[in-house]
Amino acid sequence: MSAIEWTKGSSDGPARSGVLRTPHGEVKTPVFMPVGTKAAVKAVDSSDLHSIGAGIILANTYHLMLRPGSGTIEKLGGLHEFMNWSRPILTDSGGFQVFSLDPAIEEEGVIFQSSVDGDEIHLTPELAIRVQEELGADIVMVLDVCVGLPAPESVVRNEMERTLRWAERCIEAHDRDDQGLFGIVQGGVDPNLRQLSARKTAELDFPGFGIGGLSVGESAEERNLSIEAAISELPEDKPRYVMGLGDPQGLIDAVARGVDMFDCVIPTRHARHGKVLTSFGDLNIRNQEFEFDESPIDPDCACATCHNYSRAYLRHLYRMKEISAMRLLSIHNLRHLTDLMADARAAISSGRFGAFREEFLARRANGSA
Repeated sequence: MSAIEWTKGSSDGPARSGVLRTPHGEVKTPVFMPVGTKAAVKAVDSSDLHSIGAGIILANTYHLMLRPGSGTIEKLGGLHEFMNWSRPILTDSGGFQVFSLDPAIEEEGVIFQSSVDGDEIHLTPELAIRVQEELGADIVMVLDVCVGLPAPESVVRNEMERTLRWAERCIEAHDRDDQGLFGIVQGGVDPNLRQLSARKTAELDFPGFGIGGLSVGESAEERNLSIEAAISELPEDKPRYVMGLGDPQGLIDAVARGVDMFDCVIPTRHARHGKVLTSFGDLNIRNQEFEFDESPIDPDCACATCHNYSRAYLRHLYRMKEISAMRLLSIHNLRHLTDLMADARAAISSGRFGAFREEFLARRANGSA
């Protein structure tokens, strides 16, 4: 029996809700996972994440193997103890850094120039697994090759096939029975390659599946078609995770196609630039129009920021470069996506997801509270 199990709850068309069971508790899906790349979700702490209602968070293998080192974290009790986070954790394998840092890619693995000290770092599928085992996450990912788009078909195919070979090596290297190892589907925006990758990855019998290589330059239409192609070949009884997707409309589009899990830096990155997510579109808290605005960011939001502070005050904090502005705006943005997924789950359970999606899109398009 796998350490990770997903049980389907309700469905409304392809959209579905369920429960993901892990060694550190259950997670209701669909779910958005805040990103704590370096064992910290930027500007917030574990108590903030609990109050936001985060069910599971993400950390990154590449960055943590460099500093403080996975061996150090293991000696300190693993990521859960290190971060004071009792709920589930997923670790990315470092595959996204293959896209963002442009390393040399060989069959044996990837050669990075360390972002810490410039040293040459060789990351192989086997090392990615060993590091993740030392980190102690509940869900760990195979090492994959994430190709920036657009890209030639030959490149996309070659790296999709390499990802499949690396997935087999990751299975062989993975020993911990209290972790679930997820495979990753690649294939760019070519539906045929996506289907082939998904079918071959499904044959390896992982307990869950990432859909990678998206949100890297493709259009929303291309992304949605790629998700559909991948899902058509993935098992119905296992979780599906679109990696790196975090814009509200993108999340709802993917939920409508049967996706269960998401992560992205959008909510905290936007907060650091004064951009806030709301049920009626995005706002820039820096704008002059909010100078005397005593209303909350979003009157429908129950987060601590909206409960306690006005747009005018938050604008003042941001313009004065107060550190608290980053925390308060991040709390709101993270809560917004957490609540969006909770609303989607409720709509699926009540059989009204289609109407919920239409209302959601109409309200954002209308742009008023």
